[in-house]
Amino acid sequence: MSVMNQVLMFFRDPMNVLGAFAQGLFASRFIIQWIASEIKGKSVIPLAFWYCSLGGGVALLAYAIYREEPVFIAAQLPGIVVDSRNLYFIFRDKRAARNGTEVEVPKA
Repeated sequence: MSVMNQVLMFFRDPMNVLGAFAQGLFASRFIIQWIASEIKGKSVIPLAFWYCSLGGGVALLAYAIYREEPVFIAAQLPGIVVDSRNLYFIFRDKRAARNGTEVEVPKA
């Protein structure tokens, strides 16, 4: 079977399409971060980075569950928690700034 036929056979399964899309979405976060940093001339992490990270992580988790891959599942869960928490912090701070209040951050 030719390589092209193997690729076409692989993508006949909608879950493989989801897995490939999820990996592309997850990987795109680095391109977004790189472009944003080049534009600003310093290292920045734009909001789109966190959305791509969370969306790609959730989609990869769904794919991992479908494939019944416990290592893959375990690898995705912490990232989803971290991405969600970072988005929470971003929106909490934006809400506080909009309301003119200060966010009290506990000292480590």
